[in-house]
Amino acid sequence: MDVSREIILGAIWETLYMVSIGLFFGATLGLILGITLVVTRKGHILENRWVFGIVNPIVNIFRSIPFIILLVAIIPFTRLIVGTAIGTTAAIVPLVLHIGPYISRLIENSLLEVDEGIIEAAKAMGATPWQIIRKFLIPEAFPSLILSVTTATIGLIGATAMAGAVGGGGLGDVAITYGYQRFDEMTILVTVILLVAFVQLIQTIGNRLERHFRHSS
Repeated sequence: MDVSREIILGAIWETLYMVSIGLFFGATLGLILGITLVVTRKGHILENRWVFGIVNPIVNIFRSIPFIILLVAIIPFTRLIVGTAIGTTAAIVPLVLHIGPYISRLIENSLLEVDEGIIEAAKAMGATPWQIIRKFLIPEAFPSLILSVTTATIGLIGATAMAGAVGGGGLGDVAITYGYQRFDEMTILVTVILLVAFVQLIQTIGNRLERHFRHSS
């Protein structure tokens, strides 16, 4: 393998950087969109067919665009936000727009699993819509939300690998630049093993957190 340890360690750091920052902003966007999709649907606490009718198709549109195409399609927007369309930081912009709508659907499904009786009881106690969301919906769905974020994080790792195809950095970039283009099968194998290790670690942590909060609730 021709790739130095410094290059591998740098790629690991770039991958962690993209995943952590992308997940933070993507989860924030996804939480807002997911809650909006739930509470504004017909029969829910903040029913609003206009808001739902706008947010729902927007989420569907972004979810239907393959990440590699989204990466290229929003280059002007990425350049506007971070000043460049190349590099690790630039890759975060499409990562957020890719993972945010995906997380919103996962959160929507988790929140819809909450027993309607709990919401009705909250209404009977005089809770405001915000109180129902903060003190009833989210706490009841929290274990499921953990698994949703875990699934999204794993998907985000895969997306960072694709970002390497256009100079986004990270392990995907190493696999393509030093592995594929130089016919170095060992480099490809090492990057695959590291990506698998990341996925296994995140899934294990997510499962344990989900069991902990489900048993303590």
